[in-house]
Amino acid sequence: MAHHDPIHLIAPRAGLAQLNERSRDIFRQIVESYLATGEPVGSRNISRLIAMPLSPASVRNVMADLEQLGLIYAPHTSAGRLPTELGLRFFVDALMQVGDLNDSERQAIQSQLTSVGHAQSVEAALEEALTRLSGLTRAAAVVLTPKSNARLKHIEFVRLEPEKALVILVGEDGQVENRVLTLPPGVPSSALTEAGNFLNARIRGRTLAEARLELETALGEARTELDQLTHKVISAGIASWSGGENEDRQLIVRGHANLLEDLHALEDLERVRLLFDDLETKRGVIDLLGRAETAEGVRIFIGSENKLFSLSGSSTIISPYRDAAGHIVGVLGVIGPTRLNYARVIPTVDYAARIVSRLLGG
Repeated sequence: MAHHDPIHLIAPRAGLAQLNERSRDIFRQIVESYLATGEPVGSRNISRLIAMPLSPASVRNVMADLEQLGLIYAPHTSAGRLPTELGLRFFVDALMQVGDLNDSERQAIQSQLTSVGHAQSVEAALEEALTRLSGLTRAAAVVLTPKSNARLKHIEFVRLEPEKALVILVGEDGQVENRVLTLPPGVPSSALTEAGNFLNARIRGRTLAEARLELETALGEARTELDQLTHKVISAGIASWSGGENEDRQLIVRGHANLLEDLHALEDLERVRLLFDDLETKRGVIDLLGRAETAEGVRIFIGSENKLFSLSGSSTIISPYRDAAGHIVGVLGVIGPTRLNYARVIPTVDYAARIVSRLLGG
């Protein structure tokens, strides 16, 4: 089956589209062999694997052409060939059949992820879903969640200095978040108390985004009843919530151990170590995943196509997920070696994102 709709991939470069059937067949064998074993494959093996009868010498000629095109290369240690990142990209975009999941596979993912729905909080549900996704794909699973989706329970202002206060936000799921707020000069403690009361009467059970909309309206209407300084404290409080959008993103990674399972050589180990370092720095991962939020469907980044993982040569397959209102609220997917089983992982991530959207939609 060809690519189905939700999966948008980037078109291959024009020159590659000219490959004849024989070259494609040989190239496909090299890639599939690499994805299965991680090992370079030589012309003798390929001449046995391909459908059309070709001598190892003819296969070598085709391999030389493929190398010229930048699709394969010879690692220094062997006579065999491996796909380059460009080659993998071309394979994923142009040659690979992205199978749709069959009913039993959908059922398996669904039952794995739906049992997650009983978790205490959205975050716990996502963590659990990731653990399952990581198990299904044998890679590390990642999710970028908006922290601001927690529903609020209580807010309090605590004065730190004459012109600084701590805003303490308590979520229904027990999460506590503190932000430091600059106060207008001369704010009395009574204004802090009044601001807290005004907000608490209106925020309970709402997310930060919902509370902000609600409060901006309420503030406009209550302008005359509120003391001017109280009004300023409330406005400053609301402004502090909308600041630092990026800081409110949370990255959860599960299944690191899967990346260690299938290592072939010391350089593999070194690559995984670099990948772990990349995942630890988080900032870059958040930016990378954030880029996928503007896109429909599954996005695939192979190796150095994302600056972040260029050293570890990893692939990232990610898809946005949505809330009950249909807004994209985060991204989930997997990160693993470039020899991921793309044909399986792509539809799995796609389907997992849809199920997570359904769970969040209640």
